[in-house]
Amino acid sequence: MSKLISVLKEEIHSDISEDHYIIDKILPFVLNSSIDELFSQANDCIDDENFSESLIFYDLILKQDSKNIHALIDKGTTLQNLGRIKSAIRSYDKALDISPNNIDALINKGSAFHLDKKYSDAISCYDRALKIDKKCPMALAYKGLSLAELGQLKEAITYFKNALSIDKHYDLAQLSKDTAQDLLKSLQGK
Repeated sequence: MSKLISVLKEEIHSDISEDHYIIDKILPFVLNSSIDELFSQANDCIDDENFSESLIFYDLILKQDSKNIHALIDKGTTLQNLGRIKSAIRSYDKALDISPNNIDALINKGSAFHLDKKYSDAISCYDRALKIDKKCPMALAYKGLSLAELGQLKEAITYFKNALSIDKHYDLAQLSKDTAQDLLKSLQGK
């Protein structure tokens, strides 16, 4: 893919972006590829940490199937990895417009809000996910993380414990619980 990009860069005129060139000129040939192959290529880019290139493949998938939930969520995650939080949230919102009860989209949207330090918005997303599946360990643990950021350590610990009661090997919940308990002890000792 990087060879294709470098060839395209030489051919692209200043009045058209690389992405538009790919979508307008290369897309008709690529559309013959299956969506599974495009996902595979996107995953290869992710594995190589070529996040920007993977976005091209997600856009190609969405050009074929604008309601592909997995592509919207994966695109959101990739945008999030690139630090493009608002764009990531828009991608998750598109997925949620199609599938309002999609737990992955809700949790990922919550994590994007968390990264943007919008902890209350993050908690709202986790609460929506927990209304759908009250035993979702990831939603419980992530809600605990946001509560901890808001200084609500006792409540956060409860959520970490709940996540661990469902999945006793959930490292994030265990480490977060231990950290929150240590912090709470140190605050109580003062």
